[in-house]
Amino acid sequence: MTEPDRLRPGEQAVNWPGAADAALVFIGRIRTPWATRAECPHRGQLEGPVCRMEIDPLWLGGLLGLASGDRLEIFYWLHRSRRDVVVQTRRQDSAPRGVFSLRSPLRPNPIGTSVVLLERIEGAALLVRGLDCMDGTPLIDIRPERRSA
Repeated sequence: MTEPDRLRPGEQAVNWPGAADAALVFIGRIRTPWATRAECPHRGQLEGPVCRMEIDPLWLGGLLGLASGDRLEIFYWLHRSRRDVVVQTRRQDSAPRGVFSLRSPLRPNPIGTSVVLLERIEGAALLVRGLDCMDGTPLIDIRPERRSA
């Protein structure tokens, strides 16, 4: 078991059933400079490095209407995260907390989300700033950022 996979004092895991109630279609892959979870920023910054979202050619028509400068909400599958940890202890806080009170990538359905700034589109790739995930992360969805009225 690698260091990020080990439980910290006070953490609890459940017997993961492994059964799936739904299926997802990955629409592409995300390319970032981070190879491990430890290297990833805790939250993406819009002034952070440019990352590349490579879209499967099947979904290219879905990019119609996107433009440089758009703010997008990105949903991605945290494919290397544990799914059985229900009580966690954050590094900066020794008090155990339930998974649903944290933004940790360790969760029953490891879906990540980031608001990004679209720098430009290059063919089947979106170049964006603001991501915080590992290189090779599967891309689930792209939506315009929800703006409050």
